[in-house]
Amino acid sequence: MLAIQAQDLPGAKWALGLRAPATTLADVDAALAAGTIVRSWPMRGTLHLVPAEDLKWMLALMTPRVLASLGKRQQQLGLDAKSLAKARTVAEKALAGKPHDRPALFAALDKAKLNAEPHRGYHMLFWLAQTGVVCMGPADSYVLVEEWITTHRELDRDTSLGEFARRYFLSHGPATVKDLARWGKLAMGDAKRGLELAKPNLAHYEGYYFDEATLAVKAATPVLALPGFDELILGYEDRTCTLPAPYAERIVPGGNGMFISTIVANGVVVGTWARVQKPKEIVITAKPFAKLPAGAKQAFEAYGRFVGKAIRVVP
Repeated sequence: MLAIQAQDLPGAKWALGLRAPATTLADVDAALAAGTIVRSWPMRGTLHLVPAEDLKWMLALMTPRVLASLGKRQQQLGLDAKSLAKARTVAEKALAGKPHDRPALFAALDKAKLNAEPHRGYHMLFWLAQTGVVCMGPADSYVLVEEWITTHRELDRDTSLGEFARRYFLSHGPATVKDLARWGKLAMGDAKRGLELAKPNLAHYEGYYFDEATLAVKAATPVLALPGFDELILGYEDRTCTLPAPYAERIVPGGNGMFISTIVANGVVVGTWARVQKPKEIVITAKPFAKLPAGAKQAFEAYGRFVGKAIRVVP
């Protein structure tokens, strides 16, 4: 997958569980605690889970465009090159050998007279993540990338473009070069260059690229209970193949950018679902667009096995 969108961390963990059968929540938490996967802002200025070894080259490839867009807002907040360099020095000293949560890191910035009020503090933190100084470690703490991640893949720009394209199409295909550009917020020239480099590893048909093995795969589970922000919905410029236009408003109410968890049958969204954690069970409310598909209960039970709790479905 290379990257899974992760504003909603519990949902992102379930997105991993769905794609790695027999994986449990404990397995994902162990990988996060061990630093083999990390949570950071590697592309589009949005939180993702990524393999730790891939973070550095992803940042080098995609964050320059994001950073270039921040100038006006940083100017409004009084963040110049000198203050950002000082923030880096403070963060490196504070986090050396010791993870900090956000309030503790903001306190260190405040102590250095950098005024980490919420907006200004967030932009300093975001800049530190975009420039590869910090990422998120265990329990939503912040850690130094160079301390926390022990192995980095060093790729030049062309190799990075090819690798990014290859892994996007292998995990998201069939998809187009426009989908690729949108996923990484790449310039179209870069997306096309990445596609050219990845083509030897891909099958294609009328502008769509994919892993040839996809053609031989028959879904073992035709009904899925996807988390919000899942790549099946968010990973494409045009979502209508999976999410029929008449139902789009139900998935992103009011177009507010918050994606609701979906029920998917044979690749098409057919409803939404919500969950409430109880001490001994998870109560799931299903809201199908029409009739709840056969297999939905099994899809919810798969989520229960992932988190290690019984589930109860209510209308």
